Amino acid sequence: MKRLILVTSPPACGKTYISKKLAENLKHVVYLDKDTLIPLSKKVFEAAGEPYDRSSAFFEKYIRDAEYVTILALAFEALKYDDIVLINAPFTQEVRNSAYINDLKKRLVQLNTKLTVIWVQTDVEVCKRRMLLRNSDRDTWKVEHWDEYVKGVDFSIPAALDDPDVLDDLLIFYNSSDAEYNESMSRILDIIENS
Repeated sequence: MKRLILVTSPPACGKTYISKKLAENLKHVVYLDKDTLIPLSKKVFEAAGEPYDRSSAFFEKYIRDAEYVTILALAFEALKYDDIVLINAPFTQEVRNSAYINDLKKRLVQLNTKLTVIWVQTDVEVCKRRMLLRNSDRDTWKVEHWDEYVKGVDFSIPAALDDPDVLDDLLIFYNSSDAEYNESMSRILDIIENS
């Protein structure tokens, strides 16, 4: 059976690093990063005469969902040709929407593919430090309005995704320290390779 892996979490939890390391260690995997779509999205802001702001109402209304539709379309295409597709993207709203997840699972059944969500769990203060270190323009508003930003982000594990009878539907990757990272990487690779 094939597998679609969504590596998810709020920004600066370590999704990209973890996603790349997982992809390096898995066989027959296609790696997709939603951030690859950012240059195209910047052109949408430019064409609309809007300032580039990924925290804006304009982004939420016209760009955000289109990025997810596009990255999933690329994933479904890739699943026709390889065994595993790993998407590095926040999916923060989607993983808490049971209708969305159930629809995605139904679509995957047609490709003989199961869904695995890897939630990256990182302490909020560690996220802030990482966001400051990466110094990206996509984080400008978040850093400047940290308290407001944090109030609007759910850092809790999306436990509703977890079916206790399914070992590999929701995997938690703890990532607030090197020890947590090492344990999580070993455990999750073992589960994916053997289930």
